[in-house]
Amino acid sequence: MLDKLLVIEEKYEDITDALARPNVLSNAQAYQKYSKEQAELLPIVEKIREYKKLLSEIEDAEELIKSGDGDIRELAQEELEELKKKKPLMENGLKIMLLPKDPRDDRNIILEIRAGTGGEEAALFGAALFRMYSKYAEVRRWKIEIIDSNPTGLGGLKEIIANITGKGAYSRLKYESGVHRVQRVPATEASGRIHTSAATIAVLPEAEELDIKIEEKDLRVDTFCSSGAGGQSVNTTYSAVRITHIPTGLVVQCQDERSQLKNREKAMKVLRSRLLEIETEKKQRERAMERKTQVGTGDRSERIRTYNYPQNRVSDHRIGLTLHKLEQVLEGNLDEIIDSLITHYQSERLKEL
Repeated sequence: MLDKLLVIEEKYEDITDALARPNVLSNAQAYQKYSKEQAELLPIVEKIREYKKLLSEIEDAEELIKSGDGDIRELAQEELEELKKKKPLMENGLKIMLLPKDPRDDRNIILEIRAGTGGEEAALFGAALFRMYSKYAEVRRWKIEIIDSNPTGLGGLKEIIANITGKGAYSRLKYESGVHRVQRVPATEASGRIHTSAATIAVLPEAEELDIKIEEKDLRVDTFCSSGAGGQSVNTTYSAVRITHIPTGLVVQCQDERSQLKNREKAMKVLRSRLLEIETEKKQRERAMERKTQVGTGDRSERIRTYNYPQNRVSDHRIGLTLHKLEQVLEGNLDEIIDSLITHYQSERLKEL
């Protein structure tokens, strides 16, 4: 591992030298390229230098134990034991930083929430989940934009599709895909019985036009009047857009904007992302090793989390994490869960490698 680390540090130093050259300083494009590479390498280079310093301190302590007198040897032995405790922790952190980065991590996302079993109660839960992710996006200073929604008369959501844009959106939310289950007493339940309902979450990395080529001849585009809950007309112009991708049968629609052109742009964004997901899943099935790393990260049929209102409890079933702070989680305080998931799946990838 040390050889790999030294190569990375050497590359960083070469880039730093290049940034000081007159021909690079005078070329805005080259300067930007090198600056970006330097910024990407800086976090791991700082850790590499900390690790090298630690190895040097271990070597010095071992030398003192061999050559020092009684008191010095005793102090050096104590220091050595402390330094050796730090070494595996630092090595593990470096191994994680050396893991190949998911190229999609910095992408924006398409978030899809659909009510599952449970009727109106499931729709109300879907609305609560959307509010939770909206609050989290607000904390992260991400922008959230609704593409399409199907509200109910009681304030629930049968379905909502939104675009979340911001640095690291996919890296933070990619493990949210799956079935989310809620256990609570519905407001409409007179006997006070606890009901179980569910909603399905899909988190798709936003696809770029270069990722997926869509032929115009493969699309059927229909326009219609957008409507609100219960079919109530929102406007009388044909601004809402429904796009059918004929080869796959995928259908997407958008009616959130008053402009037909903007609705079409948003619908195409969703279509590209869904087609990219299909292509990605196909490649993952072909590569068995890569498929293992995806277990629990995107299967929409997998029950991943339970929100239990009577016990103020949230349980993530993939990693055995239980928090008795449901209210805080529903207010968008998701970092403890997300950080635990990221650590777990990084550890799994390390085991495979």
